[in-house]
Amino acid sequence: MLNNLPGNYTAAVFGASGGIGRAFVKALSEDERCAAIFAGARNAIPAAEKVTGFAFDLAEEDSIAQAAKGLDERGPVHLVIVATGVLHGESFGPERSWRELDPEVMARVFALNATGPALIAKHLLDHLPRDETGIFAALSARVGSIGDNRLGGWHSYRASKAALNMMIRNFAIELGRKRKQAISVGLHPGTVDTPLSQPFQRNVPDDKLFSPEKSAAHLLGVLGNLSANDSGYSYAWDGKRIEW
Repeated sequence: MLNNLPGNYTAAVFGASGGIGRAFVKALSEDERCAAIFAGARNAIPAAEKVTGFAFDLAEEDSIAQAAKGLDERGPVHLVIVATGVLHGESFGPERSWRELDPEVMARVFALNATGPALIAKHLLDHLPRDETGIFAALSARVGSIGDNRLGGWHSYRASKAALNMMIRNFAIELGRKRKQAISVGLHPGTVDTPLSQPFQRNVPDDKLFSPEKSAAHLLGVLGNLSANDSGYSYAWDGKRIEW
């Protein structure tokens, strides 16, 4: 599944209590080559075979820094997956027009979709191995592509994912100077049957609405086929590179 990583690799999943995050943890725990998984959520998930839970808050940098410190004695982390994100909440949803823009909503969406993952990178990229393949992967979205945008709307979500994509590109350039085999990528999981997408599933064909387990399997397969030459880009569940 992830044969580009060394044997007995270690993984860290941020957002392990969400639909896709849980599926990542489950799939990795079933991979015989994966030695240990550190699974982060707002409330620490129960420990299981190969799985150690930890608590973090995406909006609190100190909690991310503490999680990183907890990995210091474990050696390098070969795979970091950021499976977090927000599209809507109790009092807000994706904007249909510029007239609906709200600065507080925009700040929250950017904080969770761009700033939070960037802070995870800040504290975790130094944990990637120096002389072996290591991967930093964050869930992005095709709607974050500027070139692929044909419909407009969803301003805060689109813009925050575009910002995340730029951060991923920046990380790839910097990693290329320090860790030649490291990979930094965004991942588009497709439309997944989770609370994030449920209000928007009506027109999605059955064969394009994925279970979290199927989406995670697709994405791990994509990650397993990447090399350092693929770093700095975003990839869809089918392995195709997404337009900027």
